[in-house]
Amino acid sequence: MARVVVVGGGFGGLASAARLAKLGHAVTLVEQAPTLGGALSTVTRDEGFAWDAGPTTTLLPAVVRDLFRKTGRPLEREPGDVDLVARDLVREHRFEDGSALRLPGGSRAAQLAAFDALGPGLGEQWVGYVASHSDTWDLLRRDYLERPWDPTLAPRALTDLLTSREVLHRRLRRTFRDDRLRLVAGHPFVADGHDLRNVPAWQGVVSYVEQRFGAWTVPGGIAALGTVLADRLGTRGVTVLTGTTAHDVVLRGGRVAAVATSAGEIDTDLVVCAIDPRRLPALARHVERTMPAIPPVVCHVGLSDAHSLPDLPHEVVLHGDPMLVVRTGGRAPDGAAAWTVLGRGRLAEDVLDALARHRIDLRDRVVVRVDRSPRDLVDAWGGSPLGVLWQGRATTRRRLGPTTPIPGVYAAGAHATPGSGLPFVGLSAALVAQAIGPADRSDQGRP
Repeated sequence: MARVVVVGGGFGGLASAARLAKLGHAVTLVEQAPTLGGALSTVTRDEGFAWDAGPTTTLLPAVVRDLFRKTGRPLEREPGDVDLVARDLVREHRFEDGSALRLPGGSRAAQLAAFDALGPGLGEQWVGYVASHSDTWDLLRRDYLERPWDPTLAPRALTDLLTSREVLHRRLRRTFRDDRLRLVAGHPFVADGHDLRNVPAWQGVVSYVEQRFGAWTVPGGIAALGTVLADRLGTRGVTVLTGTTAHDVVLRGGRVAAVATSAGEIDTDLVVCAIDPRRLPALARHVERTMPAIPPVVCHVGLSDAHSLPDLPHEVVLHGDPMLVVRTGGRAPDGAAAWTVLGRGRLAEDVLDALARHRIDLRDRVVVRVDRSPRDLVDAWGGSPLGVLWQGRATTRRRLGPTTPIPGVYAAGAHATPGSGLPFVGLSAALVAQAIGPADRSDQGRP
């Protein structure tokens, strides 16, 4: 049995701690904030309004279900209504020419019909593009996302894929003549702050995942998963230290020996870094050629007169510069509504003023408002929840995870994955658990 310190109490840290504890290790989780969850948490106000602090949906529900099943009770058996339910739409896209697309998930036929409604022949173009990523998904899932990647043993096809020079911007321009299809395909990356000229073309596999598996959420807010997962740590016997900052990894003889924290040194055999590795000097030098993806401007608003508000789906993307995203699924008192507006791009005015120019004017209905800048989010969560900024194909090897160059130190979370969101982060925790393996009861320290 190894002593393991997990640094970071976001989804990646929670998932890593739960998996490793179930494998028989003695796990301590260190989190600088007073509560667990990171971006997978809730913003509340006394007036009765509540919003998901980070994501409101997830792709690949099997990743979340596998986490709960492998660490104890299945998600559907947890008390309360926390099981995942499918969304009818992934999101709605509204374009500057006045046209709109309601993008369904989980169905090739439904997407074909939706794009054909946008313009004759666009459906075949779209489903053809999505289908082109089918083999890519199988290769990534089998040899990169679901087991630790070893470049010396990886299939040649995977190596060729990960080192390809083709970028998504060029792929989309070559594939689509209609700018609107390019906007839809590129949106997940633009929303996360990436420049499509620096995103590898194989990342377009996200469109395949959206079509095949759809978008999922939890009734009452997906942040409930963080609460249930935090409770799981107690079941598994994890020692949780909140309000405790990890300053660095302590090395002795070239190997990890402890974690220096604001509460003193914690002796350990293994460390899982589930925060931005720049925050730990021993790891920072290994990622000095990477940059974090910057979060958007976020504005949570509590609104009066819910019955007279525009009837919007759970997420609407308003394309343009700035690009705005409206999410309508917050919790509110009777007769009110809780929405979130995200802004990215040249936002030279108040985000609600920018929204009003799209004929969604909320300004005279605001009961309560919570503004969070990109810096606010990074400071609150110990790093960007969007992980590493794509800077071309080299980003794949410059990112750490699941292993690192320091013996005994592993990496999970958004900064250790090729994409943001619960699926990639959850898979990173599973990779760390595989790399460390189950406890050897006859071993008194090191695996």
